[in-house]
Amino acid sequence: MKVVGSVRAGRVLSAVGLVLAMGVGGVACGSDEKTGEDTFVGAEEVCDGLFAGPLASKVRSVTGDAEFFATGAKGLDNVVEALKRGHASGRSWATGAELCPLSPKGAAAGDSGGIKFSMYAPRDVEDPRTSADTESYDMGERAESRPAGASLYFECVSPQVKGSDERPLRIFGSFGRGESDAADTPASRAANLEILHAASLSVVKKLDCENDGGLPKTPVLTPE
Repeated sequence: MKVVGSVRAGRVLSAVGLVLAMGVGGVACGSDEKTGEDTFVGAEEVCDGLFAGPLASKVRSVTGDAEFFATGAKGLDNVVEALKRGHASGRSWATGAELCPLSPKGAAAGDSGGIKFSMYAPRDVEDPRTSADTESYDMGERAESRPAGASLYFECVSPQVKGSDERPLRIFGSFGRGESDAADTPASRAANLEILHAASLSVVKKLDCENDGGLPKTPVLTPE
């Protein structure tokens, strides 16, 4: 398969790269302003408990880390507001916000991962090409997983988003696991997408998207 050279691929890499570039000492756009000493928590508690339950072990597995910088609870609100602004702008695509920064304890700048959401352009899901290390899944408008993370495209019709009944809000989610020694296996590819799917469901629930934005309650983890 050909390596992606499209505009879509550039934005995917840019979005993931932005997540990976977050350092432990920085204040992520999805977190509350940091005060006092750094506080670190387990995967069950990071990002307002987004990964509480079985998903916590998936996060530890793919990132290779057990403790992460504690962030506040504003990530989801920031994402939703950014997506609403993007749709209201009338542009075909728009930058978004970070839902969940994953900054491991002791990580150097650029070693962190996280989850980010933005608004994608229609052509982004029409390009049939993928890079050689990417697998596709039948979920949403487009779903992909790769060694370093995953991406998910879906649409939302919501009473919170004016005009979305005629022009759905197009949402692009990306997960980057950051610097990790975890092996690239079918299980790790599935875990990447499972983590992103859970985060995406939190976004569609907050937005009141009809039919959960077309996302299944249980993620599709078998490659096409």
